[in-house]
Amino acid sequence: MEKISIKFRRTEDRSYEILIGNGILKNIPLDLKEANIAYTYAIITDSRVASLYGKEMLKEFLNSGLKTYLISFPEGEENKNRETKAKIEDEMLSLKMARDSAIVALGGGVVGDLAGFVAATYNRGIPYIQVPTTLVASVDSSIGGKTGVDTVYGKNLIGAFYQPWRVYIDVSTLKTLPKNHIQEGLSEVIKYGVIRDEELFEFLEKYINKVFSLDTEVITYIIKRSCQIKGEVVELDEKESNLRKILNFGHTVGHAIEKLYNFKISHGKAISIGMTIEGKIAVELGLWDKNELNRLISLLKAAGLPTKPTKTLDANDMIKTMKLDKKAREGKIEMVFPERIGQMATINGSYGIKVEDDLIYRILKET
Repeated sequence: MEKISIKFRRTEDRSYEILIGNGILKNIPLDLKEANIAYTYAIITDSRVASLYGKEMLKEFLNSGLKTYLISFPEGEENKNRETKAKIEDEMLSLKMARDSAIVALGGGVVGDLAGFVAATYNRGIPYIQVPTTLVASVDSSIGGKTGVDTVYGKNLIGAFYQPWRVYIDVSTLKTLPKNHIQEGLSEVIKYGVIRDEELFEFLEKYINKVFSLDTEVITYIIKRSCQIKGEVVELDEKESNLRKILNFGHTVGHAIEKLYNFKISHGKAISIGMTIEGKIAVELGLWDKNELNRLISLLKAAGLPTKPTKTLDANDMIKTMKLDKKAREGKIEMVFPERIGQMATINGSYGIKVEDDLIYRILKET
């Protein structure tokens, strides 16, 4: 047997900036023109954001002399699938967009995940820019390079790690959001406090009402701090080999809830319930103090977020669905747990902790 080794050394710099400000959408076309990252641009968005910001952004791009197209798809998590991805790609191909093209992902998490995945695979990879217009996308899904689509088997099971060229967060876009969208984003911000920053958690306990009044200073602070936390974690563990797993607190249970609700529950609400249930498991395992769990539950309630399902979910179906989750290992469900607010627990150096089915079953039945 002959053996040939082909060795690659990664030399590309995939660092990027996150720009946060008030009214910065208008700066994007000129920034991109100056950077000269592409010849043609596709602004990919959903039907709702297209009318709010997409058409105006297209006009700004064209007025700046950038060859640009607007591509939209029906809004909603149910449209974050392979069929929608193929339609977007076909439209880009029909427009003769080549390897010197770039994508602008304008919208919430569904848009960012889907458009980022298109960018990762179109012509084997083209640059993309994240422009989140929701709180949850601003603090979570637009950062870190996770892209993907849902399938009938679960969320984000098909996708790629693919970092954006830049992220623009315009806090003024949050003013068009209904209250429940702010609540959804707060679920992820609260998560950051639990997993990495007790001061952020305490800030939210103190100023939660100012978040809902969209106080610019408060909103800017929680977005900036959330981005810093996610950035720090992703820098250290881009492909989720260990540390990055802490970002999944609440998501193992939360994703299963989304699936069993047929995505008729918002991501933020599902994660809020997920954090509560996973927090109860952490207490049961002796990893976390019950008083701190109660603090989490109180903050979630203050944010108007649910801490238990609104309809009865079959515990066996939940466990079955969690075993299909991409975080499962060797047929076992894996979760991450706090040991105190601001710090996650490890067992033998691993943040991912396998949990027995019977414990999960019991906690689910009690919830």
